[in-house]
Amino acid sequence: MTATGTRTMPTLPDRHLDLGCGLTPRNPYGRRELCGVDIRPLTSTPQAEFRCANVVLDPIPYPDNHFGSVSAFDFIEHVPRLLATTDGRSTWFPFIVLMNEIWRVLAPGGRLYALTPAFPNQAAFVDPTHVNIITEHTHEYFCGDSRLGQIYGFEGNFDALRTEWVVNLDSLTSALLTTRQKLRRLNRRLRGRLTHFLWELEAVKPG
Repeated sequence: MTATGTRTMPTLPDRHLDLGCGLTPRNPYGRRELCGVDIRPLTSTPQAEFRCANVVLDPIPYPDNHFGSVSAFDFIEHVPRLLATTDGRSTWFPFIVLMNEIWRVLAPGGRLYALTPAFPNQAAFVDPTHVNIITEHTHEYFCGDSRLGQIYGFEGNFDALRTEWVVNLDSLTSALLTTRQKLRRLNRRLRGRLTHFLWELEAVKPG
């Protein structure tokens, strides 16, 4: 629930990708170029380039090492953990595959910023399309030398910069919280009313 330390952002592509973006892609690091991927075909604008893909089933439609950052706001909880293969004779792990894809399109040192309702708060379960329940420890399957996701096919690696309970609307950017926001988070934590968990993960790959 914690940060592993403050780090200096390396030189990265000034390009951000928002997954499941809808008409208003998020840009939590304020990068110059903004791209979005959505299951619906959307028309690109001067402010953002849109591409259509179902990233549960298909690769992210961008090349390797293309982005300085990727975000997923209220998105990863909708990605199935397990699906049958098309012939019905085996199974595969779409969430593991998506995490591989996120790692692939991030440049070395690029960051994943993911905000999701999480267990044990009821917000993780109320929506019937939430099929991937995230906990305080789920990120550990994708981080560090002993990442357990490897046994399920995860080929990447992340460092956990921040993994913590947050106030959803106060965490739409990566900016440090104001004093007022810190007090609001403390108040909601004491009352058991924090619904969302934040991952800020850094892609570890050969430079």
